[in-house]
Amino acid sequence: MTSIRGRLVVILMVATSLVWLSAVGWIYFSTRAEVERVLDARLSEAGRMVSSLVSSREITVADAAGVVDDMLPVPSHIPYDRQLSCQLWSFDGTMVGRSDGAPQEALATHEDGFAETEIDGERWRVFAISDAEAGIRVLVGDSIALRERLVGDVITGLLVPAGLTLPLMAGLILVAVNRGLLPLDRVAGELARRRADELDSIEDEGPREVRPMLGALNALFARVRQARERERNFTAFAAHELRTPLTGLKTQAQIAIRSEDPAVRQKALEQIVSGVDRTSRMVSQLLAIAAVEAAADATAPVVKDAGQSLRTLLSSMSLPETVAITGLDRLDGVGLLIAATDFDLIFRNLVENAIAHSPHDGTITFSLTRSAEHVVISVLDEGAGMAGDDIAQAKDHFFRGRNKTPLGSGLGLSIADAAVSRANGSLDIENAPPNGLRVLVTLPLSSA
Repeated sequence: MTSIRGRLVVILMVATSLVWLSAVGWIYFSTRAEVERVLDARLSEAGRMVSSLVSSREITVADAAGVVDDMLPVPSHIPYDRQLSCQLWSFDGTMVGRSDGAPQEALATHEDGFAETEIDGERWRVFAISDAEAGIRVLVGDSIALRERLVGDVITGLLVPAGLTLPLMAGLILVAVNRGLLPLDRVAGELARRRADELDSIEDEGPREVRPMLGALNALFARVRQARERERNFTAFAAHELRTPLTGLKTQAQIAIRSEDPAVRQKALEQIVSGVDRTSRMVSQLLAIAAVEAAADATAPVVKDAGQSLRTLLSSMSLPETVAITGLDRLDGVGLLIAATDFDLIFRNLVENAIAHSPHDGTITFSLTRSAEHVVISVLDEGAGMAGDDIAQAKDHFFRGRNKTPLGSGLGLSIADAAVSRANGSLDIENAPPNGLRVLVTLPLSSA
């Protein structure tokens, strides 16, 4: 059953019915025990009374059995009248008297006390008492079937009202469940009335049980709102950044077409090539950061050897011969809990940034600091570094800072930071006096 309302109604009905049936069972057994105790007391009282009357000679033996018929008068319209039967037997086994309706056969053959017997297929509960002075045994019994009918009538009196009130109970439970689920209905109604771009928080003034759901919905709305804001900013910045090189490409192309001076034309063509390179790099970075931000978090595969992975990455890049890269051996044999694609994305962008800001014949230095669960990989260049207030915004999309380069797009550090975050790591930036910028990448170590 997929409906919460239906499940609650069924659960409450089943629980109520079980409680009711348990109560009926308890009443049945307790009533049966009480009825047996009361009726046994009546049997004992009747037998002792007859024996006492005979012993005191207040009545004759012939009249003694008839006393039982009249000792507990009951209105004739009640089905339990004349329930008791009495027999008087002499010690030699001769019946000397019996009440109306009592069987001809002896009710019991036991000595004094209670016993159960069966006569002509009918079960009896019998109390026996012997009077040695009068020379008789008094047997007083009642039908067990009548006892069971009495208990059955009591239980029927409980079950019939229960059966009649069951539909009413179901209706009351349904009304109660509907009223209890009204806060959920209100939330559903408010969500149905909202526009697709309406991401304001829902007021969490409902019952305590509903507030966790409202809190989760509001947190989801906040994340979606932030994602949409990032998407709008990203689209706006991307459009702006792409418009500038495209405009420059068009201008240089027009110069190359109109100029008759070979030197001017050559210069314009070189500018076009440079602009295409910058635009191509920016498009690649835009696609990379979009892929990283759209990817779902997952348990990362393992980079088994960070040093070897870096060498493979660098061999696939077009690196200038004037820039030296050192310290890769410090990463040899280090296993990292990160996807190889994310690892390449991080260090491709960090190396490209370091090369772009390094002086001629500069050096890019890798180093490593290791702890129990993490490793910190440092990438240090010998460029001009960053202004202190620029470092705080360095990981923002399209932020280029004061020491920007012609080919820069302000996306390299953003891409690296997003990929590091996917691997449950962190990326930090600091200046390295007297000159240079150090990027610290913290990644989890692999136990493999």
